[in-house]
Amino acid sequence: MGQDKAFLQIGGRTLLARALEAASAVTASVRIVGDTKKFAVFGPVVEDVYRERGPLAGIHAALASTHTDLNLIVAVDLPFLQPSFLHYLIVQGHESKALVVLPRAGGGLQPLCAAYHRRFAEVAERALRAGRNKIDLLFAEVHTRVVEAEELERNGYPEEMFRNLNTRQDWEAARICLPGEST
Repeated sequence: MGQDKAFLQIGGRTLLARALEAASAVTASVRIVGDTKKFAVFGPVVEDVYRERGPLAGIHAALASTHTDLNLIVAVDLPFLQPSFLHYLIVQGHESKALVVLPRAGGGLQPLCAAYHRRFAEVAERALRAGRNKIDLLFAEVHTRVVEAEELERNGYPEEMFRNLNTRQDWEAARICLPGEST
């Protein structure tokens, strides 16, 4: 991308501001997983315990630092995410008693838009200590509730919500799709 995605502007707001707004619509306790120097001015920050180990390390850090049983993990680069879906994940997490509730969309699981029970931190830590960084492989080890594409559609949640921004072209396309973008 050439720059930190968190600070890309869409609809007059950064991706970080959008993600914080979405999460804040569901819970009062929102934290940013990242570098304290970079993000502390935007809210409470949690840094990875296992540095340079990818998204699983971020999930681990978030869950290891919380006292809340059920926690949302939301990637910063999901500008189409609907806060009502985050609420839906939390409800499903309470109803199912699964350690992880996550959607399957866009051809795969979406572990960075999911509800995790804080006990998943133990599973993540074992994997990280063993040098395993793949999140998806861990779902076979725990009670996981997958929200399938049909369920998403039936409840009014388009797969478009999980379109993340990995390239400059993705960002440009998102800027066109979202209202309020200043040129």
